[in-house]
Amino acid sequence: MRLSRYFLPILRETPKEAEIVSHRLMLRAGMIRQEAAGIYAWLPLGLKVLNKITDIIREEQNRAGAVELLMPTIQPAELWRESGRYDAYGKEMLRISDRHEREMLFGPTNEEMVTEIFRAYVKSYKDLPLNLYHLQWKFRDEIRPRFGTMRSREFLMKDAYSFDLDQAGARHAYNRMFVAYLRTFARMGLKAIPMRADTGPIGGDLSHEFIILADTGESEVFCHQDYLGFAVPPADTDFEDAAGLQGLVDHWTSRYAATSEMHDAAAFEAVDAASRVSARGIEVGHIFYFGTKYSAPMGATVTGPDGQERAVHMGSYGIGPSRLAAALIEAGHDDDGIIWPDEIAPFHVMLLDLKTGDGATGAACDTLYKALTLRGLDVLHDDRDERAGAKFATADLIGIPWQVLVGPKGLASGKVELKRRATGERELLSIEEAVARIAG
Repeated sequence: MRLSRYFLPILRETPKEAEIVSHRLMLRAGMIRQEAAGIYAWLPLGLKVLNKITDIIREEQNRAGAVELLMPTIQPAELWRESGRYDAYGKEMLRISDRHEREMLFGPTNEEMVTEIFRAYVKSYKDLPLNLYHLQWKFRDEIRPRFGTMRSREFLMKDAYSFDLDQAGARHAYNRMFVAYLRTFARMGLKAIPMRADTGPIGGDLSHEFIILADTGESEVFCHQDYLGFAVPPADTDFEDAAGLQGLVDHWTSRYAATSEMHDAAAFEAVDAASRVSARGIEVGHIFYFGTKYSAPMGATVTGPDGQERAVHMGSYGIGPSRLAAALIEAGHDDDGIIWPDEIAPFHVMLLDLKTGDGATGAACDTLYKALTLRGLDVLHDDRDERAGAKFATADLIGIPWQVLVGPKGLASGKVELKRRATGERELLSIEEAVARIAG
């Protein structure tokens, strides 16, 4: 993609409303634009990041045995009355009426609707276990939306819902998602720590938040130092092995880790002082087991092996991709801009033509562009008629992992300059060597 033909509205000044780093950089890098309080348009660069995040989430959900569907954003109020949550949820729920005066709502979550879908089709224990997930825009009318996409009113959510015959099966489903979440965040370059958490309006008696440590985190969290060194479960983890998964979960819950709502000061004081971590944290995922909280009142039952009807046991599992985009920036940036992990970066490589209009630099950029795209890499070619300093600033701001600087002086000796954004390391290489280094 030629930058001269791309839509990348870079801002030179930091908007006054941006309070934290991720919000400032997302606005300045042309990733998002605020259209109303807590409601954002995702511009091309931001959308590419969002798609990279959702690709990883889908891969790990599928690996763990979840099945994708898509539910509507507008839900009938009667479903929420069945579960008893319609009046209890509060003003965060946007309640609306259609032209026929039917009460509807803009879904903040989907426990009721997925339970309705399940009860319409699944009647026997032989069709269990089942885990259904989707990626959908949701709306919660936050009283004070702030911090950009970190706490917005409209947001993208991956929510999964498991259905099992009994508590043992439901715990295995919970463990599947627990391990899938560890893998998901690790693939994005994040060290996410599972912490005991409050279940809130979702309900239930088993819940973990997945927290990344960051100075700009919303709340204080407490954990053992060992979590920062735990090895993430590998890609070949057997999600059918209940005992093996339980062992992984036991390992990842073997040390103290709790959000401020669940913090036990006495238990934390019992941890060796050198191993105590008290820090700010950002929630990037939340999982719940809530048994028959929804299935019982809504009649989501199956016939068991004994011929008796029983309410299924359920869990729900959320990740906010639009929130994750901001969290990744909070975890990876410097004074010059964003530092994207390779798997999330909107482009793999940025070519900087340092003398636009020069035949040699233009030809070298074309050669590099073709060679890199043939290797399956996504390349952004800065071919704008701008001074070199402006191109350097743009490249650093938007955080593309590899920069290739192509100028007349280097080409005179058959070289281009390769820069690694994360480290600032630079080296002079031939075009062939630069392609091999980036693709390798």
